[in-house]
Amino acid sequence: MHAFDVFNHYERNHWKLSDIDFDSVDRSLVEPEYVTLAKSAVMGECNSIAATHGFFNEFVDDYDFSAFAAIWGYQELQHHYAFKSWLRAIDEDVDQRPVDAMRAPYAPGSTPSATLATNIISELTVNHVYRAVAEWVREPVLRDLLRRASRDEAGHAREFIHYTKTRLERLPEELPSVLETLYVYTSEAKIKHPVSLFKDSLVEGDFETIDTGFEFFLEKVASEGELEQLHAKVRGAFGSMTGLDLTSGARIRRALAGALS
Repeated sequence: MHAFDVFNHYERNHWKLSDIDFDSVDRSLVEPEYVTLAKSAVMGECNSIAATHGFFNEFVDDYDFSAFAAIWGYQELQHHYAFKSWLRAIDEDVDQRPVDAMRAPYAPGSTPSATLATNIISELTVNHVYRAVAEWVREPVLRDLLRRASRDEAGHAREFIHYTKTRLERLPEELPSVLETLYVYTSEAKIKHPVSLFKDSLVEGDFETIDTGFEFFLEKVASEGELEQLHAKVRGAFGSMTGLDLTSGARIRRALAGALS
């Protein structure tokens, strides 16, 4: 069972919240933008509860993936609490009301493979953004936290790719839904994330969302052409997973037409 190997790997190598010395946060280096970014991360990461709920419901016949989903959910919740701990170290916090509003599970994808594909995209996106922002911030504890979370997201993407690939080997009829998902998330010059698409309208009010962090990344941190590089990375991952040329929107559409024929 693949999740057994993942569990043992995480047991040996994964960090703990107690590994981070939040008492050593250098307040003199904390900029207002850092607070905004951390609050955005808290809001994005809190959705792991809803996602885990959705995984358990949608993959009720797949013990292996469900076991991985439990491991994944724990790590994502850890990210939520880590960013929250950094904020508390500087006497900031996040309004619990919008966090509570994120609890409802996501609707399942058009197929289970589409659900997995969506998570590949979200993990690769957050991995990229966290890593880039880590190089931009000056406060050492927040930088360390962003790097740790970025590495975790890269590992999560790798496992979601594994489960998507093995599922498609058994159920190739789900390939069109995977290609459609890829096209939806990479066809525009913007960052799309499941939280943005499905949860933004749940709560009204003036508070940070995951989109706040993405918009800041694109406006203040990203270099010229970096969004295109991110989309190329995502398409490349799907190309390697499926053996198809998915290097542009046109090629994705062509592959989708071929899969449907």
